[in-house]
Amino acid sequence: MLTPLLIAAVAGYLLGALPFGYLVARAKGVNIFEVGSKNPGATNVRRVLGSGPGNLVLFLDALKGAVASGWPLFVVAPEHQLYVGITGVVAAILGHSFSCFTGFRGGKSVATGAGGFLMVFPVGMGIAFVVFALTLALFRYVSLGSMLGAIALPVSALLLHRPLVLVVVSAVIALFVILRHRTNISRLLAGTESKVGQKASPASTAVPKS
Repeated sequence: MLTPLLIAAVAGYLLGALPFGYLVARAKGVNIFEVGSKNPGATNVRRVLGSGPGNLVLFLDALKGAVASGWPLFVVAPEHQLYVGITGVVAAILGHSFSCFTGFRGGKSVATGAGGFLMVFPVGMGIAFVVFALTLALFRYVSLGSMLGAIALPVSALLLHRPLVLVVVSAVIALFVILRHRTNISRLLAGTESKVGQKASPASTAVPKS
């Protein structure tokens, strides 16, 4: 049991640390850490570079979470799959948020966490996605939808009587996601948070001169 957990932790972190947002933006001549919200997540990439690069980053970030938590389903004994899978997704989230490849800077881990939990708790992720989609449709704030979706995950795990480890870990991750969105919360309260479809201003998207 210990060896799969260690492999999940190391592999999950390294997968999560892959800076797809930074790499996709850099391929377009943009340092994503210096434009828009200065976040390498899919939302900022989409706002700065458009839907194509943004959707690519969203897919890749979700994929690395899914791989980090999904491989135990094929090689680990059934009674250990949940624990190893959870270890993988937690490590991937930490890797994405504190990537060793970008000076321990990173995104808010929503897409990576969603991909990871899709493998270990698909019903809960389905509920979380519905909450996210409804919030986005009603209010057009990705950040608000992300936070409410994250909260829906542990609530779903609790109401569906899933293992305690899943309830606790998903609750901790929901809190982590909220903390990573603290600047968004400040902008939401101030009424200055960007809505979906709203472009970053030209000044904020300009490529900084070296």
